[in-house]
Amino acid sequence: MRSSVSDILRTFPLVFRAVTSAGLLALTAPQPAVAQSAASHPEWPGKGQLFVGTCYQPIDRSPEQIRQDIAIMKRAGFNLVRMGDLSWDSFEPREGQFTFEWFDDVLAQMHAAGIKVIIDIPGEPAPIWMHKHYPGVDVVNQHGERLNAATRYWDNISDPDYRRLAIRLAEAMTRRYANNPAVIALGYDNEIGNGVMSYSAADRGRFVEWLKAKYGTIEALNKAWATQRWSRRIGSWDEVDLPYGEGPGPNERNLDLRRYWSDNTISALGDLEAVRKKYAPNLPVASNFWPTAWTKGFNYLRSYENIATYGAQGLYPIGLLDTAFQVTTNRAGLDTPFWFNEFTAGGGGDYGAPGRSRMWAYFGLLYYGQTFLAWTFNSHIGGEEQSLFGLVDHDGRPSWKVDEWAQIASEFAKLKTMGFPRYRKAQVAVDYSFDTNWLTSPPPGPNTLKQYFTGNYTDQVIAAFQPLFEDNIDTAVIDIGHDPIGAYKLVVVSSAYLMDRETADAIRAYVAGGGTVIMTGYSAKVDETGKWFEIPLPGRLTDVFGLRTNEFYRADQPLKVSFGGETLTGTDPYYEVLELGTAKPLAMFTNTPKKSAAISVNHYGKGQAIYLATAAQTSLIGPLIRSLYPELQIERGPRTPAGVVARVVEGRTMYVNTNNAPISVSIDGAKTGVLSGKTYRGTLELAPYGVELLQGAGDK
Repeated sequence: MRSSVSDILRTFPLVFRAVTSAGLLALTAPQPAVAQSAASHPEWPGKGQLFVGTCYQPIDRSPEQIRQDIAIMKRAGFNLVRMGDLSWDSFEPREGQFTFEWFDDVLAQMHAAGIKVIIDIPGEPAPIWMHKHYPGVDVVNQHGERLNAATRYWDNISDPDYRRLAIRLAEAMTRRYANNPAVIALGYDNEIGNGVMSYSAADRGRFVEWLKAKYGTIEALNKAWATQRWSRRIGSWDEVDLPYGEGPGPNERNLDLRRYWSDNTISALGDLEAVRKKYAPNLPVASNFWPTAWTKGFNYLRSYENIATYGAQGLYPIGLLDTAFQVTTNRAGLDTPFWFNEFTAGGGGDYGAPGRSRMWAYFGLLYYGQTFLAWTFNSHIGGEEQSLFGLVDHDGRPSWKVDEWAQIASEFAKLKTMGFPRYRKAQVAVDYSFDTNWLTSPPPGPNTLKQYFTGNYTDQVIAAFQPLFEDNIDTAVIDIGHDPIGAYKLVVVSSAYLMDRETADAIRAYVAGGGTVIMTGYSAKVDETGKWFEIPLPGRLTDVFGLRTNEFYRADQPLKVSFGGETLTGTDPYYEVLELGTAKPLAMFTNTPKKSAAISVNHYGKGQAIYLATAAQTSLIGPLIRSLYPELQIERGPRTPAGVVARVVEGRTMYVNTNNAPISVSIDGAKTGVLSGKTYRGTLELAPYGVELLQGAGDK
């Protein structure tokens, strides 16, 4: 489990895709990034199969406790567990000496109980013996101090010895378990993306080689880094220093530092994927990644198809909107069910609230969920998570949470015949860029960027996502410079401060081909190096949007916008004065010194490009997005009060009350509750954390 930090979505693990065949999962080739219709997708993976179970660490348990634990799991109706993570030194207690027999026995017991297993290849954290034998695996901080492996994930995964030994571990495990009858999937390096950047001389050398491959010449590097400023010109590769990830330092260098560590992480995962393809091509990958870990992270949205088979994450909800955004982003452009490889069962210092896990499991079903694994089975007695409470208490007795998860397993066994895991193509795409996120959050030190780009990039993307979430509309969160976007009815680009060629080209082609795009203020100010464009703004897209956005101000009072016969009030004072060329105004600012356009539209090719001249804020972008539903034939989902999420699944409607209070939902006519057996007329009464699946009163 990871700690939760809400403001920048620190929690983002990843990845998995599964196909059902004769009751087992089989590997399939990646599907197109944009989903097809269910009718044209007969091989759609996972149809009619749901998995409910837990994460299990047998290294914490005695043989007798393991037998008792598996008996509890079997009685609860669990059909899947995840094991092996965080356990490298249990498989390899000394270098080159592998001990798998203890794990073989646990697998055999799981198989006998009818429980399938995801095996995590535990490449992180590295064992202490590795740190002692290979000092290059130690992390060196930016002050030159070598750090002991005092906490989890303090491993330098760029070190060649680490890479070699991680590959050897993966080879040993995949060769041994590829055809084990209990094993249905693999995982890589739990929560990789976490940890810290390292600053040793060897790290500097590897960074320089990365720069050589990226830029080719010192001249190109100097141009990208704007080294003429403040007398920072670099005369040779020997003069390149590692940028300070904790500051200070120019933005351009920090962006490349983040990209370097991202590529390094993706390369380490690529090593493991190559091993899987060689020794276990029959097994898909279900990894619990952490690409948004702020200490390092990696660019998941431009790499997922090379390191992941299918979308997944650990679910530790903070707020409802943030959680929906997390899950949607981790699904990325995949056309598959979603796996929750870890799932809230209690919490750090929190024993748990009855009904809460069940509610979030049903929320997960609506977000394409197929697998739900409680973190964790047994409460931890030591280490960093000794106050984390699982399904079984510290004294080994099952808590009430076991019964709640047994209820989930029982209900999901019924729902798998009713269109779950659910499938539906997303109608709208919202753009998210790891590069922009890194660039707009510079390290401490002299930097005028934060004087310009106020607020939080991720929050501004979520603000654009919010109206679609509130309207229960299936939406994809993707990097549109990476994934195909032609099939979406609407693409929303929020505060895209960095506009690289790939993203600009995607927007241009999409609009020219007949698409509708909304872009907001703060967008297209800098190029892929992080330097401001020396061309009119929005950079690379002035003709597509038919305007210029050079001039900007901050109002001393809430912005007022006249739109659709109403006056809307903003929440962010930033605004841009649009110089309209071929674009036409759709809405006007009414209380700014220049009564300029707040929203404009430009017809380009067969499509239209709409510009909102301020930061994404729900009070303004919500009405704009909703005004486009009829024209673009965007189908709104069930109408629900705040905190109630709903979707239609094969003619039935599922409602999930995420509030810890009862709530009433208006419905049409008489409906029967599949879960409760009750008949509802005109109103559905949902208990706190209550869920219901409604069908016509006469339907079966």
